[in-house]
Amino acid sequence: MSLYGVPLSDSRGQRVLHPTRDEYVKTVKALLDDTFVMCADLTAVDFLTHPGRTLPEGITAERFEVVVNLLSIERRERIRVRVQVPEADATIPSLFDLYPGSEAMEREVYDMFGIAFTNHPDLTRILMPEDWDGHPLRKDYDQGRIPVQFSADFPAREPQS
Repeated sequence: MSLYGVPLSDSRGQRVLHPTRDEYVKTVKALLDDTFVMCADLTAVDFLTHPGRTLPEGITAERFEVVVNLLSIERRERIRVRVQVPEADATIPSLFDLYPGSEAMEREVYDMFGIAFTNHPDLTRILMPEDWDGHPLRKDYDQGRIPVQFSADFPAREPQS
């Protein structure tokens, strides 16, 4: 099965499209033109420790996968887009020109997974400090204890009665 020329699968009654990185923006543009006007969510998954997921024939599993959930308010319908992103070239085009609201979501994926979005207007960290080393949601990120830092600039609050 295919839709817009890309493989289509089903996940518990929801349609899921599997474009390649090269087909990604063209496919999402077709969905936007087809009343999918809201980008409800954009995130990523690191399959480093779980490589055996089900994908349609012709789609090669990669370490990373960008997942986009789009809504058609008019048709009261949801569709998911899953794009494989290789570890050796962890880049994918930005959807900012189509869905400006995806700006912060793409920054979060960049910050947490290290996946870069080409043509993004401000691809900087959004959750971690700019000088932070690494990407905390990668499966190979060393988990360690992060000490809580208190600032003397914040005075203690008096209890409320």
